[in-house]
Amino acid sequence: MKLGIVGTGAVGSACAMASVLRGAAREIILVDRTRARAKGVATDLRYGTPLSAATEIRDGDYADLAGAALVMITAGVNEKAGGATDRNDPAGRLRLLAANARIYEEVVPEVVAAAPQAVLLAVTDPPDPLADVARRIARHECVLSTGTFLDSLRFRVHLARHFAVSPNSVEAQVLGEHGTSSVFLWSSARIAGVPALEEIRRRGGSLDDFRRGIEREVRYANITIIEGIGASQYGIGMVCARIAEMVLRHEQAVIPIGSFQKELGVTLSLPSVVGRSGVTQVLQPALSAEERQGLEKSAETLRQALAQVR
Repeated sequence: MKLGIVGTGAVGSACAMASVLRGAAREIILVDRTRARAKGVATDLRYGTPLSAATEIRDGDYADLAGAALVMITAGVNEKAGGATDRNDPAGRLRLLAANARIYEEVVPEVVAAAPQAVLLAVTDPPDPLADVARRIARHECVLSTGTFLDSLRFRVHLARHFAVSPNSVEAQVLGEHGTSSVFLWSSARIAGVPALEEIRRRGGSLDDFRRGIEREVRYANITIIEGIGASQYGIGMVCARIAEMVLRHEQAVIPIGSFQKELGVTLSLPSVVGRSGVTQVLQPALSAEERQGLEKSAETLRQALAQVR
């Protein structure tokens, strides 16, 4: 199966590398407005492909995306360049929306013209409203946002670290916006089936302090990473490669990922079944009253942001 990646900056390159290492696709096409950069990334990765599953990776123009089953769009202004690295700014990644919506207005028509059957994956920040921008331009429903899949993995990692267990033994999800209004499902967080909040109570810890600490670590993990290496790229690259596998292999795997939610009027993340055509089914999790209110607030935040670029 064929995978396209538009944009070969830090995130696009990380997506490409993770996809090669995982053997996510048989063929990978890299497209960038600077063809030499796409060629450099493809050439560099090509020399490592003998160590991975059989993968052909090369640079190309938009026309070379023809036949791609999935196209990741990573092009755009990143958080550091766009001034979205202030933990006290309630807008967070949404500050990048206007600039990156203009870039999507240029990129998406080219992608759709070359690969009209491809699932589109909005990776650029902020991915949720940009998925709505892409959906409007593409005029089809096979558009995903990376959403809160990475947030949920971060949630699991921080819970695992606190309880000194493997993240694979942790069940925990973040829903809503991939941003400052994301919703942590504490009511269903489990450590090998044991409710996380009950375990905190058993150990005599402060629930409020524990929750605030974990949420802050997860919500602003991107800023912590940017402060260290300049760009949050490797985690999202691994996430995108995994999403590519789900789509290209029609896995019907269930993850928290962004797709258009008609009843809410925007793209945001809910537990969803992912296969060849993108999200094939959305599951409705049991939510506490606080979580339900948070999800509605997250949707409203996204609606307000999207209204500014329509």
